[in-house]
Amino acid sequence: MNKRLLSCFIVGVVFLSLAAVSQSENEDDDDAAVVATEEEDPVEEDIIYRSPIPSGNVYFAEHFDDINQFSKKWILSEAKKHDVDDDIAKYDGKWEVEVPQKNGLTGDLGLVLKSKAKHAAISAHLDRPFKFTVKPLIVQYEVTLQEGQECGGAYLKLLSHGKHTADLRHFNNKTPYTIMFGPDKCGNDHKLHFIFRHKNPLNGTFSEKHCKKPKERLEEPFKDKLPHLYTLVVRPDNTFTVKLDHKIVNEGSLLDDFTPPVNPPPEIGDPDDTKPSDWDEREKISDPEARKPDDWDEDAPAMIPDPAATKPVSWLEDEPQMIPDPNAEKPDDWDSDMDGDWEAPLIPNPICESDAGCGPWEPPQINNPDYKGKWRAPLIDNPNYKGRWNPRRIPNPDFFEDKDPFRMTDIAAVGLELWSISNLILFDNIIITDDQTVAETWASETFDLKRRKLDKDGESLFSRLVTYTNEHPWLWAVYVIVIGLPIVLVLVFCCGSSNQEREEQRRVAEAKKTDAVSPDDVDEQAPAKATKSKSQLEVQEEEEEEEAAAEASGGELDTETPKAEEAVPEVAGDVPSSPKKRPSRKEE
Repeated sequence: MNKRLLSCFIVGVVFLSLAAVSQSENEDDDDAAVVATEEEDPVEEDIIYRSPIPSGNVYFAEHFDDINQFSKKWILSEAKKHDVDDDIAKYDGKWEVEVPQKNGLTGDLGLVLKSKAKHAAISAHLDRPFKFTVKPLIVQYEVTLQEGQECGGAYLKLLSHGKHTADLRHFNNKTPYTIMFGPDKCGNDHKLHFIFRHKNPLNGTFSEKHCKKPKERLEEPFKDKLPHLYTLVVRPDNTFTVKLDHKIVNEGSLLDDFTPPVNPPPEIGDPDDTKPSDWDEREKISDPEARKPDDWDEDAPAMIPDPAATKPVSWLEDEPQMIPDPNAEKPDDWDSDMDGDWEAPLIPNPICESDAGCGPWEPPQINNPDYKGKWRAPLIDNPNYKGRWNPRRIPNPDFFEDKDPFRMTDIAAVGLELWSISNLILFDNIIITDDQTVAETWASETFDLKRRKLDKDGESLFSRLVTYTNEHPWLWAVYVIVIGLPIVLVLVFCCGSSNQEREEQRRVAEAKKTDAVSPDDVDEQAPAKATKSKSQLEVQEEEEEEEAAAEASGGELDTETPKAEEAVPEVAGDVPSSPKKRPSRKEE
């Protein structure tokens, strides 16, 4: 009965809770039908991709979805790579616009490097040059290493404005660039390059400045074969940020976090200064007053024969350790004139294995207790020590101070000039802008959709439900009521019953210890009394029958009837004993 009541109560609470939540949702959400559809099937949401159309201030945007536009915009290099052999210098790597190998969005294409271990170069002009003035530079693009990466790069070059970029058919490794940015790997060296070329304000020469390495190792993008988003932000205040998949992995200052530094030191060591001949840089010297002890034997060997060792009695000193193989036979094609006299190969002497050993006996070697090695004088502080010598400091004739390295050379084009052992490197959704919002919107319409699809395809039903619930937090209340409340009630019911049983067992055990009367004892005594009363009636009837028989025969009965008394069972002390025999009529 209790279980039925509990079940009815739980079902009632669940239905009331669901009705209340549904009513609350209808009041809070004007589009109740859409919500109901999502609740019934939250995991079947379609991810629809459309080629992004950039809005805002954009200098370059390429999604590679339009092959005709791609062929007009991008130019293959016809040049040769400098500083390599002519037979491998040609940029003959193959480029194709195609869909990703797996997990691609419908209608989404990318630029793929198809060749292995070949030089490849392709580039395109910006819509208009980017000038480093008062707005930040934001470069963002995707890379998918579809076959992983063993050795090679997948970085972009932002080519400098000038005569070298007027005709991109001549694009090569010597074409001036302003910034190089992107992943690169060879062996266990995983890099995320950010290199900019800085112009010396004194003589107009350029030098490369390499950004410090990220604090954490970036290995996953080189082996997981998934799309990754690389973002570089360079600001007019000379700060920079590098992001991987929207997460900051490196940041700092153009002035402080590059090697070599932008600005040279104001002083340098005088190149014409020389160290004085009497300058002593030795901090410790051998003690000139120390003398080798007279008993120091430098010629004593480190090991000596053990003087306590004796030759074993079973040692066979006359037996050779190796003997000719008695089972060996001269080959049939052995030519004594050509090959010489044939001799059987040697094998270990089997007699030596059964005894202590064979051949000349020598005692084993032990450490020489008198060995001390070569004597060396102990070291003492050098009284003439002057420290490490450094040339005197002079003003740096090449010193300059560029307080605004952000003002780099204008950018006119974007290029890919690569060599890679691994092929099928896919590039996609390149954008260059000066507005962070534009870049974020571009990523939300491209890269973020890809990752959502990958997450959707890879996650389990449970994780998808958790994700959907996180998007609709009110569902947690439903789970608590529908799942949690029945569990709590069942536990309370079970635990309560168990406690009552334990209390009853404790009470019975206590009664047994103290000999207290319990209801069970009263119930057990009642049948015993009834049994005894019945026995007494039977005895009285037998006595009356005996008396009647005695009167009929004229005899007398004995004054005691031990048999009848023996027939009465012994019972508890509180039950009265059998009544005494009534006297016969003659006795009366």
